[in-house]
Amino acid sequence: MRAAMCGIAIVAALGIAAAVRADDHLKLSGADCTTPAYLHCPDENCSADRVINQGPVVEMKTRRTYFLDYPCDLKAGEPVTLILSLHGRGSFGNWQRHYFPLLDYAAKYRLVVATPNSPTHQWSEEDDLYLENIVTTLVEQIGKANVRAFWLVGHSQGGLTSYRLLREAFFADRVDGLLSLSGGRLGLSTVVAPSFDRPAPNMLPPSPEQQRQRQARFAEVAAMLAQLPDTTFSFIFTTGEREMDSAGLPTTSPWADKLGCGARERLADIVDTKGGYVYDGSAQASPNPAWGLLPRGGTANVFAFANCASGRIVADVVRLDKGHTEGLEPNVTETLVKLMVAAPGGKIRNGT
Repeated sequence: MRAAMCGIAIVAALGIAAAVRADDHLKLSGADCTTPAYLHCPDENCSADRVINQGPVVEMKTRRTYFLDYPCDLKAGEPVTLILSLHGRGSFGNWQRHYFPLLDYAAKYRLVVATPNSPTHQWSEEDDLYLENIVTTLVEQIGKANVRAFWLVGHSQGGLTSYRLLREAFFADRVDGLLSLSGGRLGLSTVVAPSFDRPAPNMLPPSPEQQRQRQARFAEVAAMLAQLPDTTFSFIFTTGEREMDSAGLPTTSPWADKLGCGARERLADIVDTKGGYVYDGSAQASPNPAWGLLPRGGTANVFAFANCASGRIVADVVRLDKGHTEGLEPNVTETLVKLMVAAPGGKIRNGT
């Protein structure tokens, strides 16, 4: 089994909200840290009841739950990278937790990762207070001075939600970086493949009205992505090659231009022999490569824009021959984590 880093056991006392010390190690939000991580999936065939779990940690003001993964040996005063990881439409916290398995790298890279859940399985403004409360509580317990950087991560509609949140003062003042996992590319959007929509058994071709609605929906997303946020932050975009139309990934980036970056450079490819943990099992009766097939190894191309202002990072990662829902492979995941922790931070430490 792939080495599992520290995770979360069931909270023994849901009323505990403050960080406490045990054996000189921090215990955040009353969440026990265990190895293997709480509800960690096996390498293959993670059960449905496990991936739909919404987490054991209680956000005390809204009484909604979430997952929290952090190093079991985390000490008071230790610098960490704080991450809020948002699932996509129709998904769950533990599926997201294994789609982009930061829980495997929390100890090695000193990450504190909160993975929340929307009760409607689609993020909206009604969830904002819950998300803000999670961040506020964790910053209080870690200590502002010890939050080296704060990143938003979002898959699909979770990525689009991140763009919306960055237009709100709470997140705009705090976020040092955004990682979009097939959740749209800032400024110059990729165009989704004509066959992108989630498949269904015996699916009929879309009607003219369905095609019109689809085009209107994607045009609305593209218009939102074209409006660059006023704040500045590092930005990483990753996508499956099969999600995009034949034009593929744009070679330029308005966000890189805004940050004063230089030319795009191609870095070394990432090669994985192992697949990710999860996929959309309900869609495999009518497989659609653009939506996503079974997890498997593969190769990913990495591109980065050089010499961005203040050392910020702007990068693109394209997973070849992959769609929207195959879980990220281990080497791809670790490469993205390395990019995140290499980027500058400090908004929380120096500001709000």
